[in-house]
Amino acid sequence: MCTEIEAKLKVDSLPEIEHKLDELGAEFLAEQLQTDYFFDDVNATLTKTDRCLRLRRQKVGKSESFFLTYKGTKEKSNLKKRQEIESEITDANSVHKLISALGYEQVLIVEKKRRLWQFDNCEVALDQLPLLGEFVEIEGPNEEKIVAVQNTLGLTGLPHILKSYASLLKETTPTA
Repeated sequence: MCTEIEAKLKVDSLPEIEHKLDELGAEFLAEQLQTDYFFDDVNATLTKTDRCLRLRRQKVGKSESFFLTYKGTKEKSNLKKRQEIESEITDANSVHKLISALGYEQVLIVEKKRRLWQFDNCEVALDQLPLLGEFVEIEGPNEEKIVAVQNTLGLTGLPHILKSYASLLKETTPTA
């Protein structure tokens, strides 16, 4: 069992942050195109209890991979902190059918372009999402390290967004 700890920050300009990461000697890992398919039952049991079941299609160049992820309810924290169980899968169609057979249906699709960096023992994701804008996610081993990276990147004082992209998108487009 793994605990995901991250800060999500809405920003005005990703190129400025990317330039700062480059200046600091951060390691650029990849540019990814991610399509996330979210599932829930007819009673929205997962959504109502702040959990999610996600099937992710991730493209890096011409390479494509798939991940099945469960995220538990958020813990009390200044950052986004919750249980995360993720597994890479090889047959997304079969997994999609399995999820449907268990009574879950696809309820939302979220697409994003992500540029991923490694800096000071944290992953720094620069995300662009249609309708939502630009965000920085800093995921690391503990809150102190994440906040230190946030401050080093000059993002001090930005409010931490505790909601998922899926929740933000649902608020933006009520019919989603």
